[in-house]
Amino acid sequence: MEDIRLNKYIAGNSKFSRRDIDEYIIQGRVTVNGVTVTEPGHKIEPENDKICLDGETVKQTSKWVYIAFYKPTKTITSMHDDMGRQTVMDYVNTKYNLFPVGRLDYDTTGLLLLTNDGDFANKLMHPNFKITKTYDVKLSKPLEEKHKQALMKGIMLTGKKTLPCQIKYKHNKNHAVVTITLKEGRNRQVKKMFEKFGYFVQKLHRAKYGNVPIGNLKIGAWRYLETKEINSLKNLINKESTESRENINISEETESKPNKSD
Repeated sequence: MEDIRLNKYIAGNSKFSRRDIDEYIIQGRVTVNGVTVTEPGHKIEPENDKICLDGETVKQTSKWVYIAFYKPTKTITSMHDDMGRQTVMDYVNTKYNLFPVGRLDYDTTGLLLLTNDGDFANKLMHPNFKITKTYDVKLSKPLEEKHKQALMKGIMLTGKKTLPCQIKYKHNKNHAVVTITLKEGRNRQVKKMFEKFGYFVQKLHRAKYGNVPIGNLKIGAWRYLETKEINSLKNLINKESTESRENINISEETESKPNKSD
């Protein structure tokens, strides 16, 4: 097996996210062959090196696991809850150390992905990769066309403009029910966007993540993602990564060209 970054290895073989692992490594809680390492990008040989987190050996997982879960309302998107509330892990019972990819609010229902592949999860959640999320929304009143157009173009929200999005009416006669597709996932973003124009979100349901739909899953049920679904998500990540690099190269070339007006 080829060398791998320390943070990627631990995130992929534990219940923690890549972001958490980076912090733990910097805090000096990780050792490689008994020596404390504080650089998340430190390269290791999984077959030969002994990796420990807080003194516990991080054993290599036999395989990557990807799960689609239909999150019910009044459920916490967390591994556990100090207040004793229902969590997604009360529903997803496997032998693998899984963690949620991002979050859904307590009262939001719908598709939630879980995995033990830290690198995969980190890229899906990172705003640079712009992986789409599609939601069905029930509003307190019909959405006016002028507000729909404004939201689609992007609005100022907590000091930053939202990215362009897609909004469609689900019914010809009932404009209080819409579908919105975003390429970002700020905290309570959908609710805040509609609240900006005086609409209260009565129900929020995630119907799709990237190219993966919730399909025929029942509330509280889960299933393993199909190979084609996993590949579809990875292709979206690779596509955005390639486009991002190309944009950077174009920008650098433009900046390096002499200004003819000088």
